[in-house]
Amino acid sequence: QVRLVESGGGLVQAGGSLRLSCAASGRTFSYYAMGWFRQAPGKEREFVAAASRSGGSTYYADSKKGRFTISRDNAKNTVDLQMNVLEPEDTAVYYCAAGPTFPSNYRYDYNYWGQGTQVTVSS
Repeated sequence: QVRLVESGGGLVQAGGSLRLSCAASGRTFSYYAMGWFRQAPGKEREFVAAASRSGGSTYYADSKKGRFTISRDNAKNTVDLQMNVLEPEDTAVYYCAAGPTFPSNYRYDYNYWGQGTQVTVSS
């Protein structure tokens, strides 16, 4: 079992940056690949980025490459998402997730989910 809690969301102006963090409980954190997804109102949950179990490999949705960076610290049981040059279209609830498969952009490959953190980008 892995319990995930996201933090770091908030309101930011377009062009700004935010860093989201996801804290995981349990000693098995390093067994799982970690991913970030997001869901905007009225839209499907979409993949943002993923990190391998060691964090040595990363995988991004094409549209996020260059602006978003995922990183994990297995000693601290955390996975972060650095988001730069934010756009109003990035407004969504952001979720971290854990699963056995890397790389994967498929939400059903992830077994554990956090409650999400709201990111709002104003124009």
